[in-house]
Amino acid sequence: MHSKTFGDVSIDEMVSRIKEFILKDNNCNYKITIGTDSQNKNLTKVVVVVAIHRIGSGGIFFYDIKHVHKISNVRQKIYYETALSLELASKVSHAFAEANIQEDIEIHADIGSNRKGKTYPLINEITGWITGEGYKYQIKPYSYAASCIADKISK
Repeated sequence: MHSKTFGDVSIDEMVSRIKEFILKDNNCNYKITIGTDSQNKNLTKVVVVVAIHRIGSGGIFFYDIKHVHKISNVRQKIYYETALSLELASKVSHAFAEANIQEDIEIHADIGSNRKGKTYPLINEITGWITGEGYKYQIKPYSYAASCIADKISK
């Protein structure tokens, strides 16, 4: 994982930084989100983000970038993005448990409720999968970890 603030970090180091961030002001509410977005060029650039929002007072985020063979099929791309988000959420959840961090993780999917959009038909499948894995979710326009942070880094 990488952070503009902390540089390259392991999952355990990231969790330590998150815990420090929360403990600096444990009177605030926090939202931990994980989201993935990708962009196609010659390859598909995939960015997965862990964002920690101190509600009303900013936040920090970490990200990882992968380059994979070009994924042209929208369904395959969304499934790959969601799988990466869920895989990272599982790792972070286990690390949170070990570090005694009691925050829930929310998955931000890069799918939208615009009936004319390419991803609209996938809403029930993707949100059902996320819920089945035990996580809350957000879709566009509320899925900022995927549709804003990861999107900006993936371009």
